[in-house]
Amino acid sequence: MTSSPTQGIKTVLHPVSDLAAAKAVYTALLGVPPRADESYYVGFEAGDQHIGLVPGGAEQGMSGPVTYWHVPDIEAKLAEVTAAGAKVKEPAHDVGGGRLVATFTDPDGNVLGLLQDK
Repeated sequence: MTSSPTQGIKTVLHPVSDLAAAKAVYTALLGVPPRADESYYVGFEAGDQHIGLVPGGAEQGMSGPVTYWHVPDIEAKLAEVTAAGAKVKEPAHDVGGGRLVATFTDPDGNVLGLLQDK
């Protein structure tokens, strides 16, 4: 049925209003220090998952955590989900290092993400 399978949910980004407070809680929860620790983003590696904290995420339109499905071909998967009724929220774009991300909404308005590593 689908020509572009996913590799599963491997990345979840959480909007936070207080980065320092959130970093302390997620460090305690995950039991590891962050691998990326910048004023604009804090990222943790927990098993096979990446957990990210996005300060000001609410102002960027994040109404809650956004799960990112890893895919081998982001454009193909974005075309498939939009053909099935999803609406593109943020088209595929490079966020650095060749990593492409895009977001879309399902029919109920839930925001979902796609991520492709080059």
